[in-house]
Amino acid sequence: MIPQRTREILETAVNTGGLPAAALGVVNAAGKRETLILGHAQLEPEKVALQEDFFFDLASLTKPLFTARNVLRAVEQGHLDLDDPLELHLPDLGWMQDTPLKMRTLRQLMTHTAGLPAWVPLYTWGHADTIGARFMQEPWTMRDGGEVVYSDLGYMLLGRVLERIYNRPLKDFTLDDGLTFAPDPVRSVATEHCLWRGRMLRGETHDENAAAQGGVAGHAGLFGTMDGALNQAELLLRGGWLSAAAQAEAMRVQAPGRTLAFVAAQPGWSGGSLGSPAAVGHTGFTGTGLWVDPERGLAWTLLTNRVHPTRHSAFDIQRLRRAVGNTLLGSL
Repeated sequence: MIPQRTREILETAVNTGGLPAAALGVVNAAGKRETLILGHAQLEPEKVALQEDFFFDLASLTKPLFTARNVLRAVEQGHLDLDDPLELHLPDLGWMQDTPLKMRTLRQLMTHTAGLPAWVPLYTWGHADTIGARFMQEPWTMRDGGEVVYSDLGYMLLGRVLERIYNRPLKDFTLDDGLTFAPDPVRSVATEHCLWRGRMLRGETHDENAAAQGGVAGHAGLFGTMDGALNQAELLLRGGWLSAAAQAEAMRVQAPGRTLAFVAAQPGWSGGSLGSPAAVGHTGFTGTGLWVDPERGLAWTLLTNRVHPTRHSAFDIQRLRRAVGNTLLGSL
């Protein structure tokens, strides 16, 4: 299932120093799997070989695999509707402010069309409680709704909605096997020597804004093993990730290049140029990614620690992702 050319591409990326580690998992529509584990979970301060059961910081894969999935579960359970305005579930949002954010819908947040800024350094605002309070009252400069602007902030708000609906913090939500918010550092893949925290991160959330809010937020904080991520890919490919109706809605294109939970196949797509029109995927800043092509009957996940020991690297992770996707699909 994993072609020789795909193996060569990944081995070259790891052996020439471009990537510390790479873990590739592939599954087809019949449930047949194959994995490839290469390189080191950590290079500094000492080398640690990557093992198949080690946890990767999934970064923005938190958005589809946790937040979007649980929002859709809440829809299935009748707790909310995708077209509910945000203020229905967060009545304290923008208190005594006339902001269009209140009337933006959950669907707009999920598809990154709510008009929110892409990113703000919340971690510089102070302690977690201060960040939480200010985040709800910040007078955001809003674009008109409809334009796709990838935004962590929208998924942070979706995380707040989930906490209000279920009356518990995100870190207490039940997760599938192979996924966690609190990995054992000894069985985790190192990310970056964080200049803000002054230490090498291993088993600790890489994303600063999620870390400053306790390690878990709607946009980042999820960790997963190769099997854990591949299980999600298989459920998306073969059914069972959600109810049939909710899963179809999650994968349907609803904004330019966007489904409710994923990035749709399009020119420049991270999964390569050979994906079918039904293919979807998502990536994470730390070097992770997951792709599903129902028409081709194939799904795969590529997990790397491309930010170790620093994010300031010349390595082209997008080029690698596309090469892997193209060689996998081209071998069918």
